[in-house]
Order: sequence, then C-alpha cells, then structure tokens
Amino acid sequence: MSYWSMAELATNGPIMLHLLGALAVGCMIGYERSYHGRAAGIRTYALVCVASTALTVVNAYPEMWFGGMAHGPTASDPSRVMQGILTGIGFLGAGVIMRDGFSIRGLSTAASIWMTAAIGIVIGLGFYGAAISVALITIILMSGVRSIESALPHLEMLHLSLTFPADRTPSVEVIRRIMDDHGYDVSDWSFHLAEQGKRFEYELVLRAAGPLDPSLLVATLSGIDGIQEYRLSPSRG
Repeated sequence: MSYWSMAELATNGPIMLHLLGALAVGCMIGYERSYHGRAAGIRTYALVCVASTALTVVNAYPEMWFGGMAHGPTASDPSRVMQGILTGIGFLGAGVIMRDGFSIRGLSTAASIWMTAAIGIVIGLGFYGAAISVALITIILMSGVRSIESALPHLEMLHLSLTFPADRTPSVEVIRRIMDDHGYDVSDWSFHLAEQGKRFEYELVLRAAGPLDPSLLVATLSGIDGIQEYRLSPSRG
C-alpha cells in the first residue's frame, strides 16, 4: 500500500506532468522528421524524449523511491543518469546512419535524436522554458536552415558510377573531358574490373562550384558508346 499512499500519489502528479510535456515536444520534433520522409518519426522521437524525462525526473524524489521504504542513504546524482542516457542514445543514432557508396545519410536524423534526448533531460529537470526554446531551435535548424544552405555559395557534390564492357571502356581522359564539358571537376576516382575481366567500372566523385542541371550530364552519359549502366546520386551526409 505504500506505493499508493497519498504522498506517493502526490509525487506521481508532477512526474506525469513532466512526461506529458516531453510527449508533446517529442511528437513536435518527430513530426518534422516524419514530414520529410525520414524513417525515425513521431513514435521514435516521442519515446526518446519521454524516456529521457522519466529517467531524469525520478531522481528528484529519492526519498519516495520504493514507496518511501528505501533504507539507507537516498541521495541521488542526476548527472550520472544524464551521462548514461546520452551514451546509450548513441546506439540508436548509429542505427539511422547509412552509407551508400560515397554518400552518408542519416547524420541529421541521428543528431536530432541525440538532441531530443537532451531536451527530455532538460524537461525532467523542470526547465520548461529552456526545453521549449531548444525544441524550437531544433525544428528551425532542421527545416528552415536547409533553404539558407541552398542559397549560400557552396560546392555541389555528386557520386557517379559507370559500367562498360572491358573491351569498350573509354579512357580516363575521355571521361574527364565529358565531366569538364558539363562543369564538373573529378575530385576522386575508383576503378573496378569485374566478372573475370569482362566488365569495367568507374566510380567518380564530382564537384561543381554551384548547382548545375544533372539532366544534361545524364543525356550525355546515355549516349556514350558501350555504356551498360550508370548511376548518379548526391554525395552528402
């Protein structure tokens, strides 16, 4: 009955309010990711934020642990819980990072999951104003800064894969000339001879000083004599 005493129920009240606040913030950030088609959506972010809040806020009431029947010292150290949360959340963040050739995707999602855990900790400590501010900053960074990044001068990076029959493979000079004609600089090369010497593959990292229309390059690639396959994709995190 100690777990259902008036003192214990009174303690659970503010804890539940903290959890509701964490749920609202987690859903808000998760919706932004879900709207942009990311694998980690509302449920993932809500769970991370609520779990971080729960583990933090219970440290504020050590005298009520185990129904108030704990024996011995009841002093707690929330900083140790915070360290454990932020260390453990790294495994979840690593699960959304994927490498596809020269491209690495999921870094922003992993960083936002880590940030959501931090927001949950701040809510658990009772700093609601700071938590809301950090949540708004996070959403602005993930949504609004993308258009600013596109408007600022930057290098455009692409990953290009070309496949030819080994006896009809154009030279490196020919490939480089095609890239130069379309405004791309080849910053890295990779070569692969496959199928017992029957197929040859080029892997290129292309760099351009500003956005270019890749459809023009695609039209030229389609007309290269002997080409079997090609793949052009963004090379970014």
